[in-house]
Amino acid sequence: MVHDARMGVEDDIEMKRRRHTPEQIVRKLREADRMIGQGASVAEVLQHLEVTEATYYRWRNQYGAMSPDEAKRLKDLEVENARLKKLLAEAELDKAMLKEIAEGKW
Repeated sequence: MVHDARMGVEDDIEMKRRRHTPEQIVRKLREADRMIGQGASVAEVLQHLEVTEATYYRWRNQYGAMSPDEAKRLKDLEVENARLKKLLAEAELDKAMLKEIAEGKW
């Protein structure tokens, strides 16, 4: 919250949160590499990319050596893995319920 003493008004100032696709992240990292290679400072690169330093280094660790296609494939596999884990958990729950019914605990 920012308080304006002249008007007695409080305003919410929020940074807009964006979700980047893996392909966009890899492209931004390549652009950052190019800019740093041309002599730009990391601070200038971060300002140009409109990301925080923490986000930049997190992206660098996660997607640093990937091509855009590899990043998309990784994201697709992560989504598929989450779906399969959910299915497995549901199947285990069904199995436990059937076991209780068969044992007469219901």
